[in-house]
Amino acid sequence: MYSGQVRVRPARAEDAAALGALDRATWSTLHAVSPEPVPPYDPFFDSTHRPEHYLVAEETGDGGPDGPLGYIRLVPPTPLPCNRHVRQIQGLAVAAAARGRGVGRALLRASYDEARRQGAVRLTLRVLGHNAPARALYESEGFAVEGVLRDEFHLGGAYVDDVLMARRLD
Repeated sequence: MYSGQVRVRPARAEDAAALGALDRATWSTLHAVSPEPVPPYDPFFDSTHRPEHYLVAEETGDGGPDGPLGYIRLVPPTPLPCNRHVRQIQGLAVAAAARGRGVGRALLRASYDEARRQGAVRLTLRVLGHNAPARALYESEGFAVEGVLRDEFHLGGAYVDDVLMARRLD
């Protein structure tokens, strides 16, 4: 159970099993467009999902971290040189026990610093239209809707919008 302070750090290769378990535990059609994972599970890290793309939130305190509280994935949206000033959030997960306690916000704020360190001046993300908690968090952090792909996905028997949001980092 989360009760203390949050520390955000870069992911390490040895985080793979714990992050994979967190990813599977948080899977939901509220935010995922890919099918629910089933065994045998794909590795969490691979050639396009490398540890350096992730920041990990963990609890600090006397007992040390008891596994990750959450993660955020931050990558260039394209390999094009003319797009190198942009970073995109392509994944944000928070453990159920840590939700509503500032972990997602801490991960977002750490991603701003990391994106700036990488030379970015703009941060984008895509969120499903029906994911009201995530959209509210992003809006409270200065993200604005820049586009909507209406009925882009069919999830759980309903059509769902894909919403593009962005914010400047300067």
